[in-house]
Amino acid sequence: MMNRELNRIATNIPPSGIRKFFDIVTTMEDAISLGVGEPDFDTPWHIREEGIYSLERGRTFYTSNAGLVELRQEICNYLKRRFDLDYHYDTEIAVTVGGSEGIDATLRTILNPGDEVLVPEPSFVCYKPCVALSGGIPVPIALKVENEFRLTRAEVEEHLTEKTKAIILSFPNNPTGAIMTREDLQAIADVAIENDLIVISDEIYAELSYGEEHVSIATLDGMRERTIVVSGFSKAYAMTGWRIGYVVAPAHFIDVLKIIHQYAIMCSPTTSQYAALEAAKNGDKDIEEMKVAYDQRRRLMVEYLNNMGLECFEPQGAFYVFPSIQSTGLTSEEFATQLLKSKKVAVVPGTAFGDSGEGFIRCSYAYSVDELKIALERIEEFVTEIKENRAK
Repeated sequence: MMNRELNRIATNIPPSGIRKFFDIVTTMEDAISLGVGEPDFDTPWHIREEGIYSLERGRTFYTSNAGLVELRQEICNYLKRRFDLDYHYDTEIAVTVGGSEGIDATLRTILNPGDEVLVPEPSFVCYKPCVALSGGIPVPIALKVENEFRLTRAEVEEHLTEKTKAIILSFPNNPTGAIMTREDLQAIADVAIENDLIVISDEIYAELSYGEEHVSIATLDGMRERTIVVSGFSKAYAMTGWRIGYVVAPAHFIDVLKIIHQYAIMCSPTTSQYAALEAAKNGDKDIEEMKVAYDQRRRLMVEYLNNMGLECFEPQGAFYVFPSIQSTGLTSEEFATQLLKSKKVAVVPGTAFGDSGEGFIRCSYAYSVDELKIALERIEEFVTEIKENRAK
């Protein structure tokens, strides 16, 4: 047996707390999972059809490392039309294998060993591991429910050091559903400019904002030159398995990112790129139809959870609720584990998204209303039983 040591950083990274419960629920009959952040909608037919048509036409070749020219053009048109983001298709965009590769490639583009990256939490599970794997040091910032999990200038300044190089913004947020208004973002932009920080803005849920329209920090004065925007097609278009994302940023960022992408990936799947081209061109109506359904489910979840005593602030984006379970006396891990065993409902403990998630659970509402109602009834039974047992 070989005695060679494996990568120390990768060896010490724990598995995803989301996948842990997902793997268990797949082995249980009659179980309902509210754990995975994946739309329950099929990819709209006209998008699937374009992917099928590309295969029928034999379009199975490599594309440019940066992606099909037509796709890059259409993404840039879409971003300008929808979010007032202005990027050049030839030099300021790279198509990636989902937003996740976009995050990884971005961090490897900007980080040198020892650089610190501020990571507001609770947040998507990949940020801290990807920072560490890129040689950087993740510095978590604990967001507060009393601020509706929005990031403040004071919180950023409290964690700044001479080694701080970048900050990751993820709004609308997974897992909390929090958003940042233009005023909120301006306060963070001021700190970024004053301290010469790079901002990585993960905007994968940008289309799914239910109150105020989404604002990208890259549109604020002085921020375009220091912001890298990562997004993709998975959430808004129900295209998770197609694995298509993209990164837009000033050319000097993209030049380096494309080198990393070239050697690690070559190019994104050709079939998926043609499907994404159709989505960007003609998918606005699909987004709005799905968004209406998510909004209905969002309001159902918040009302039901609050009524059963699991205090839940009203999320304004994405498709998650993040209720407090502190009233039960259980930890997040205990609540999720016992709920799954006794009621066959899978949720994700808040600690999967950082230490500041303790006392919360994440529930996705990217499921049918009927499934959500059954799951909520089971959760209410579970909470009632806990309270009755504590009262004895």
